[in-house]
Amino acid sequence: MNAKQAKLLDRFKKGDITVGVIGLGYVGLPLSLAFVDGGVPAIGFDIDDEKVKALANGESYLSTVKASLIKAAVKSKKFRATTDFSKLKDCDAVIVCVPTPLGEFREPDLKYIRITGEQIAKTLRTGQLVVLESTSYPGTTEDDLKNVLERSGLVCGMDFHLAFSPEREDPGNPDFTTSQIPKLVGGMDEYSSELALALYKHGFKRVIRVSHARVAEAAKLLENIYRAVNIALVNELKVVFEAMNIDIWEVIEAAATKPFGYQPFYPGPGLGGHCIPIDPFYLTWRARRYGMSTRFIELAGEINSAMPHHVVTRVQDALNQAGKSIKGAKILVLGVAYKAGVSDTRESPGVEIVDLLLGRGANVRYHDPLVKKLGAMRKYDLSLSNTPLDAKLLRSVDLVLMITNQPGTDLKLVAEHAPLILDTRNAFRDFPKAKVLKA
Repeated sequence: MNAKQAKLLDRFKKGDITVGVIGLGYVGLPLSLAFVDGGVPAIGFDIDDEKVKALANGESYLSTVKASLIKAAVKSKKFRATTDFSKLKDCDAVIVCVPTPLGEFREPDLKYIRITGEQIAKTLRTGQLVVLESTSYPGTTEDDLKNVLERSGLVCGMDFHLAFSPEREDPGNPDFTTSQIPKLVGGMDEYSSELALALYKHGFKRVIRVSHARVAEAAKLLENIYRAVNIALVNELKVVFEAMNIDIWEVIEAAATKPFGYQPFYPGPGLGGHCIPIDPFYLTWRARRYGMSTRFIELAGEINSAMPHHVVTRVQDALNQAGKSIKGAKILVLGVAYKAGVSDTRESPGVEIVDLLLGRGANVRYHDPLVKKLGAMRKYDLSLSNTPLDAKLLRSVDLVLMITNQPGTDLKLVAEHAPLILDTRNAFRDFPKAKVLKA
């Protein structure tokens, strides 16, 4: 390490820097606020002018981020949001938090990383650190982002520095705030790793350095593949145990009494969100380049992807038992967000299930206190609005379908007045008198 590098690293360690965060969604906004809370000024970048205006006014557009935190950060003058990407030149570290979706055939779609890299390259200067947080296959930082950044004429490891640090947000989980979740960092070289380690120590209680960006990328995929495979296992067992007239929830509760060698996972109507349904297939795609197959991942994907269709079949069976057809049936869906406590409907099984029910001629409404409207999405355009819960509505429907048990949902009211409930979350276990079927 030469004298110039030592001086820059010392600035990072002291927090005498400005951080730029690109993408102010569920990852980027909490990350920006974590740095501000740690005493480091942050500039948030986003292409959505409405988001930028809301933040300037101290308003939150995320159910998981309190407006009071944004107001305090803006008032401190340590945080501001902008759509002007030329301001990236004012940042000592630039963190990329943009989406990494899948294409039509489950192939990685890195266009947002590449577009963002091109924006950074326009103002990239000597001494800047760039960190990718968007989940992708091992080698993305090295093979994709680095190449785009070097179009600036600067050389990685000599002029600018590059690292990967996987996001580990769990929106809606009150037990783990951004700063409390241990942070992994891995650089393209020794010095980049040192800079990234110094950077994240200002926003996180614990930062763990790994040997290379590829290791950090792979660790993120392992975390989500582990969950996807185990959820697929209990989803498959749920269907098997249904045929045997065995309650999967009771089985899991019984197995969880073992104090070692077992960790409970729970079934559901399918996988949702921006991580678990998507991230494992980045590794599947990448593995093919090396002539390798990922059979566990593929099988887990098939099982989890089939769950919305299984739920619709269970709806049809439940209505048939009640002497009714799914066509024309009045169905109220509880919860359309992908998980409880959030308003995020990306890849939500609830949205897919609503679409499947409408396709079978059902009259569908939904109640979700955090999702006011279901408008145009990547795959669907349902044009539905949240329906308030009341006894009259519940008595008028043929079936209530529990998809996501959102906080604030009056389960007691539902149990008392709904003629039939199909429960995919075991939410009505404390209401034995209600007419409840499980799915």
